[in-house]
Amino acid sequence: MHTIYLGLGTNLGDRVANLQAAVAGLSARMMITAVSPIYQTPPWGVTDQPDFLNLCLKAQTDLPPVELLAFVKNLEVELGRQPAKRWGPRFIDIDILFYAKQLVETENMTIPHPRLTERAFVLRPLADIAPDFVHPVLGETIAALSARVVDDGIRPYPETIALHPVS
Repeated sequence: MHTIYLGLGTNLGDRVANLQAAVAGLSARMMITAVSPIYQTPPWGVTDQPDFLNLCLKAQTDLPPVELLAFVKNLEVELGRQPAKRWGPRFIDIDILFYAKQLVETENMTIPHPRLTERAFVLRPLADIAPDFVHPVLGETIAALSARVVDDGIRPYPETIALHPVS
C-alpha cells in the first residue's frame, strides 16, 4: 500500500454533494485516512466563473500511479465532468498531488503535481492534514510551503465531508 494525497475541487452544481460523491467514489479503490476541511476559493487561471470548493485527502492505495490516474479520470467523468477549457468551471476535478515520495513523469502525469507550490487552494487544505509531509523534490514541509503562498480570498467553508460517507 502507498500513501497518496489528492486535491479535489468543484464549482458547478451542488458543490458539497460533488465533493461527497467524489470521496465516496474514491473510497471504492482506496482507504481514505484523512479529509481536510473544505475551503471556498476564488477561481484560479480563468477568473470569470463561480467560486470553487476545495479539499485535500490522504489515502492508502495499491493502485500504481498510471492506474490511479486512469481511475481518478474515469471517476471524474462518472461524476459529470465534461471536456472544457483549461482551468474553466467543472463539476469535479481530482488531482494527484503526491504518490508516496515517488517522482513520476509520463506523457500524461507529473507527480508531485507541478503547480502545487503556486496554489494556496491546494496547500492550505493539504497543510491541515499533512503539515509535516516533506515535498520530495523541494525538501520543504507542506506547512512551510503553505506559509509562503498568497491565499487572498480563501476562506473556510462551514460544511465538512465525513471520512466515511454514508450512502
